[in-house]
Amino acid sequence: MVLEVVKYGHPVLRQPGARVEVVTDEVRKFAADMVETMHAAEGVGLAAQQVGRAIQLFVLDVRDVKDRPSTLEIGGQTTDVGSVMPMVLINPEVTPLNEPATGLEGCLSFPEIYAEITRPEAVEVRGWNERGETVAFRCGGLLAKAVQHELDHLRGILFIDRMTSDKRRAIQGEIDALMAATKTELAGAKAR
Repeated sequence: MVLEVVKYGHPVLRQPGARVEVVTDEVRKFAADMVETMHAAEGVGLAAQQVGRAIQLFVLDVRDVKDRPSTLEIGGQTTDVGSVMPMVLINPEVTPLNEPATGLEGCLSFPEIYAEITRPEAVEVRGWNERGETVAFRCGGLLAKAVQHELDHLRGILFIDRMTSDKRRAIQGEIDALMAATKTELAGAKAR
């Protein structure tokens, strides 16, 4: 089922996610719905907050992006990224492995807003998959950037928080308009 992606201004985007204690059938169904939603929105990642739930779960699928490659290493072996996509990560822990680099990012909760964001190029990740099994891997390129972007969502941090002050000032009008539209929509939903 395709879920509604909430836009900037919705309070759930600022809520840190609660830890998932047990991976139930309901959590698996929710994760599958998130993957379907991410694909429908043509995104490479989606966090639970972006569909209205503040829990520590996000999904990724970078295999269709050819102009920004990803690397993946599992158990010390280079692995084809496509072989593990789409990916569900629950209660993820992420450790930076190298110096930051700057690259273009967007966000499904900020339609048509993009900015250069600086993040480590490679990370080590541990968490659970949709079966509750522990997964651990190292990744680089777009996959590493997507992991960090979605991890920020789980902490209530948005990519606009990582923009330079000059970039933020340059697009503040767009950000304010998006927030106002979201607030109006939420007020209308409450009135019904």
